[in-house]
Parts: sequence; C-alpha cells; structure tokens
Amino acid sequence: MDLALKDKVVIITGGGSNIGRAISLSFGKEGANTVIAELDEPQGQKIVEEIKGQGGKAKVIKTDVTSYDSVQAMVKTVLDEFGKVDILVNDVGWDNFTPFMKTKENWDKWIDLNFRSVLNGIHCVLPSMMEKKYGRIVNIGSDAGRIGEFHETVYAGCKAGVIGLSKAVAREAGRYGITVNVICPGATLATEDEVGSHSLFTRGSDTWSKLEGIFSPEREEMLIKRSYPLGRLGKAQDIANAVLFFASDSAEFITGQTLSVSGGYTMM
Repeated sequence: MDLALKDKVVIITGGGSNIGRAISLSFGKEGANTVIAELDEPQGQKIVEEIKGQGGKAKVIKTDVTSYDSVQAMVKTVLDEFGKVDILVNDVGWDNFTPFMKTKENWDKWIDLNFRSVLNGIHCVLPSMMEKKYGRIVNIGSDAGRIGEFHETVYAGCKAGVIGLSKAVAREAGRYGITVNVICPGATLATEDEVGSHSLFTRGSDTWSKLEGIFSPEREEMLIKRSYPLGRLGKAQDIANAVLFFASDSAEFITGQTLSVSGGYTMM
C-alpha cells in the first residue's frame, strides 16, 4: 500500500527516543519532511542524521512541549520553512509507576507532559490546518487510559483525557478535512540505543530501575503468558506502523477513534 506520505510535513513531539524515534524514522523512510520537536536536541539530531543517511529529509527543533510559547515558536518555524503542517504526532509522555498516595509531588509533571503537551500541540497546529483544509493529528495514548492500571493512576487519568480531548477536537475539526485519532500502546520496551537523556527509560533512572524489576525475564514471561495473546510485548515499530496508517490518506474516513496496539492486552 502506498501511504502517499512523500513530501508531507510531519511534526513528531519527542521524536528522538523510544516510540517517537521509530515514528520519526518511519516517516523519514516514506519521504516525509520530518520535524523532530525534542527537548533533548542532541538525541533528536542523531535521528535526523539517521534519516538523512537513508536519503530522507529531517530536522530537529528544540522544544519544551509543556510550554505553549515553545510549541508555538516551533510550529511557526515549521510554517516559515515549509508553508504548512500536514501531520502532527503527539508522542511525548512520562510515567513513574508509583502508588497513587505517593504521587502528589509529580502531579504537575504528569499533567504537563501527558495532557497539556497534547493541548499545546493541537492548539498550535490547528489554525494552519484549518486554513489549508487538511490535517492529520495522531495522539499517543495508553491502554492505561482505557482500562486504568495499577500504579499508573495519574498517568492513566491524563491518557484518558487525551482520548476524550481527541474525540471532541475530531468533531470540531472534521469540517476542515482534519482527522484526529489516538493510538494506545501496551507495554512497549525500548533498547538502550533508542533512548535519550530526557527519556523515562534512561538507564540508571528511577523509572529504569523499576522497569528492570517489573520486566525481569521471569516476570516478563509470566506477563506475556497471562495478558498478551500474541505472545510478546510491544516494539516501538508496532506503534509507528499504526501511526503511519492514521497519518495517511488511506485513513481519511477514520476520525475520533482509539486503537490499541498492544498484542491483545486490551480488547475493546
């Protein structure tokens, strides 16, 4: 299937690490003008060089997605250079696997990274998309936001908010030829070369230590047998494949939808 993404202008927030990295590289392979909006600029530049090494077109713009002004400035830079934004992928997210009663000190960080960042991105790209009467917005949610998840309370609440926000914006923006959809990963593991210094998966971080305990080989095998009918945990590329479909014109009649890409962990 030809996804017809060549020369489209796509912004991927957090496009330098983990799932965002796979999304950026995938758009690069399709010939899109790939803009990586990344706080970790050196990590983003590594991905730019990978894309260019494959013959693609890419650039990194240092962006703090929790700051409306920073996102607005990034979008203006893209519009000044390319004249349009065809696709926005809101990928940035953060969690710390913490019991709810111990989460208060991180509430603002969770809300800013998992919900406000999506608000900022959508609000900043919509005017140009509405003017062009074309746009594809793909928000990365989480199965935690669909079902709730143990030790992911605030994160789950934010991701559920992303789902509701996406449906509401889809209703308002549809008349302008803009689609808005959500992809919800389940457990998706990154390798060391897929992370940057601002990633929650950075080796040695508190979250990494927790994940090493959660996803020890023994516990991973048990989790897969109990909860993943397809027999493995997710890979970043699994999510990227779904993003590319939603971003393409093959999905032009799909909007306001939430798709779990999680190997059957949730079925709804």
